[in-house]
Amino acid sequence: MEKFNEGHFDPEQTNSLIRSRRSVFTDQLLSGKPVPDDVIWQLLDNANWAPTHKRTEPWRFTVFSGAGRQKLADFQASLYRETAVEKFKEDKYQKLLKTPLACSHVIAIGMKRNEQANIPEIEEIAAVACAVQNIYLSTTAYGLGGYWSTGGITYNDRAKPFFGLEKNDRLMGFFYIGYVQIPSVPGSRGAVKDKTVWVKD
Repeated sequence: MEKFNEGHFDPEQTNSLIRSRRSVFTDQLLSGKPVPDDVIWQLLDNANWAPTHKRTEPWRFTVFSGAGRQKLADFQASLYRETAVEKFKEDKYQKLLKTPLACSHVIAIGMKRNEQANIPEIEEIAAVACAVQNIYLSTTAYGLGGYWSTGGITYNDRAKPFFGLEKNDRLMGFFYIGYVQIPSVPGSRGAVKDKTVWVKD
């Protein structure tokens, strides 16, 4: 195979990094061992280099660590109790209280809408998703575990102010990070040829 960018980036290492990415859930993480904040900053800086139409850079991050994780846990559990009404489930309430404490850091993922830029919302959402993928890959490169969750209070509009988001913004979930205690099993994908149409003529 022809080599490209020789002496700059190693394509095989890049391929391996992308294909090694896995979701590592909180019950697989090592409790009580915090990831250094400067490593989290590196992950966020890499996220900040995601592609962005008209350079709106719509991603917004709120990072919870240390005692801040308890603030997140208390807030989301309380909001769930207030708004679930007849759909309230005690096990879900308890999970919201415990999950943030089972990892080192929780990054709340927000999308800040720029109405003046006149960009379709889906493009801003896609930009934030690219930023999250950068976090995923960086987490893998640093030998950490993590996953992106859109459960809990993600789609509850009343949660937005807690994360500095306004009416037209979106809360897009939470990224949980920590050291890996139980690795995820190797993943698999169906053949890309089955998902591709190639037009040459």
